[in-house]
Amino acid sequence: MAEHPLGIWVYIEQEKGQVAPVSWELMGEGRRLADKLGTSLSGVVLGHQIDKVINRVFAYGADSVYAIDDPLLEPYRNQTHSHGLVQLCRDHQPEILLMGATTTGRDLSGSVATQLATGLTADCTELDIDVEKRKLLQTRPAFGGNILATILCRDRWPQMATVRPRVFPEPEAQKAPSSTVVRGKLSLQPKDVTVEVIKRINEERKEGYLDGTDIIVAGGRGLGTKENFQLVHNLAQALGGMAGASRPAVESGWISYSHQVGQTGYSVRPKLYIAAGISGAIQHLVGMQNAEIIVAINKDPDAPIFRVATYGIIADAAEFLPIFTEEVKKRMEGKAVTAKA
Repeated sequence: MAEHPLGIWVYIEQEKGQVAPVSWELMGEGRRLADKLGTSLSGVVLGHQIDKVINRVFAYGADSVYAIDDPLLEPYRNQTHSHGLVQLCRDHQPEILLMGATTTGRDLSGSVATQLATGLTADCTELDIDVEKRKLLQTRPAFGGNILATILCRDRWPQMATVRPRVFPEPEAQKAPSSTVVRGKLSLQPKDVTVEVIKRINEERKEGYLDGTDIIVAGGRGLGTKENFQLVHNLAQALGGMAGASRPAVESGWISYSHQVGQTGYSVRPKLYIAAGISGAIQHLVGMQNAEIIVAINKDPDAPIFRVATYGIIADAAEFLPIFTEEVKKRMEGKAVTAKA
């Protein structure tokens, strides 16, 4: 890479024109970082028939777009996409490359970093810039999630990081004219590609996805038993939300992993997050601390969860939830009464 590369790039993850929301979230954060660093922000789009996606990237603040349009890039395969992205990086030498920590992003980022012989920080929960040294400050949980570590890539480029979905807010798209589009070519032939995608099966879930809901009621080990965990489901249903859980609750077999919030589960950003019987270990906090409103229910007044809570209720969650749920149901029906604790 060049001695002093310039520009922040965001990899726009897309499949048949459908863009992963984390890409727009990273465009918003990338704009902030680029302005702080005094450099440009660019989106990178790989795929086939991608002009509509390219136009949308400008609406999210891009100064330019780097793109490769080739039939071999649809559907996603690590070999073709890593080849194209590495080729663009070598030709244009970005200073920073950000990617979503999705299944695709995690698969692709490692291959690209290896081929470029640069550093990669995975699953970041916070990003910032050391302006004087032009370094990306990449913060993520470390040592089993017991601390937050800030990591730097001191002398290799691009500085690479993946960020979980819902860590940053998604900016609103703005009307913006298309600007500079730099188009590359994929120097691969069909015979060079060793993997063929025969069929793709998309998972269908009746209850929806935890990281896409506005209301989450999450339960932890403080509820005591699997039977008590049903109280979380009851309140979530009354509020029209979804049930979430801490890792100990999932490991106890009270609910499936698809409901786990935290470092080893989902990162969520709901409008309302109710944490019942969750102490607030850092492994859990990094997955939910960006919720708009956090209500913590815990009988320990010193529980760490209260440090991030908007409202705190010092009570035994197993005793409080039935009373609260009944009150919610009555208010929903327009029959509010004063519940007696």
